[in-house]
Amino acid sequence: MAAVTPVSFSAISQSSSDRRAFCTVARNLGFEGFRFRSSFSCHYVGVRASNSTSRMVIHCMSTSTDVPPTVADTKLNFLKAYKRPIPSIYNTVLQELIVQQHLMKYKKTFRYDPVFGLGFVTVYDQLMEGYPSDEDREAIFQAYIKALEEDPEQYRIDAKKLEEWARAQTPSSLVDFSSREGEIEGTLKDIAERVASGNFSYSRFFAVGLFRLLELSNASEPTVLEKLCSALNINKRSVDRDLDVYRGLLSKLVQARELLKEYVDREKKKQEERAESQKASETVTKCLGEPQFVGQ
Repeated sequence: MAAVTPVSFSAISQSSSDRRAFCTVARNLGFEGFRFRSSFSCHYVGVRASNSTSRMVIHCMSTSTDVPPTVADTKLNFLKAYKRPIPSIYNTVLQELIVQQHLMKYKKTFRYDPVFGLGFVTVYDQLMEGYPSDEDREAIFQAYIKALEEDPEQYRIDAKKLEEWARAQTPSSLVDFSSREGEIEGTLKDIAERVASGNFSYSRFFAVGLFRLLELSNASEPTVLEKLCSALNINKRSVDRDLDVYRGLLSKLVQARELLKEYVDREKKKQEERAESQKASETVTKCLGEPQFVGQ
């Protein structure tokens, strides 16, 4: 896909068809199934050992000094961190995603893990492919993650580690992670344990992360996904549903980028035609304004 040239972004922002195409992508990544209370009961702020058991019991306490930021706070943090204008076809998607990710982050069972990070990085890079400036695209990524009070470098590092690990796997070794030792294997084991204990917040970003692992390990057989979900104690039906949505989004993204490129090309051609017309008009005006001498 050719990079989109930075032409007439003010005009592009008025293209309703392009906005609709990207908004469809945003809505489909909108994690519609989540519902949240208007306030959160607690953060984990204290640990107390029970007298009747050796296990550590974490007690939740709600305090006025430990209230989660609001969605408005997160959006404001993003605007403060990245002050340059973003074309509305991209900005609409980003604003929707940051709201949904804010809600996910402050769900009681949510805890960041590298598979989630890989999924988000994959989605972000695909959504922002074709952005006029690579430097701005990365700056927006940094501002987005920092607005959520998280570490953008951690997202990139984790995504890179998982990608490198997955490329070195075969379909059988991918699903057999529990029998081996290693950093990534340990991460996957921890996820499986948290899912089994009910202390895990599943999301479509996590599903996309799994999809990326399968893709990089060349695991194309449906049974591999089934075995991986079983090893992670993840509901395969949820993953299947979300991956179907994701695959559809990839197709929509291609169509949206093609629409955008066509629109930008048309705008560029119109600008060139207007420039040529203005140049010709200036030439005529200049000629008419010069004294004319008739030979005798």
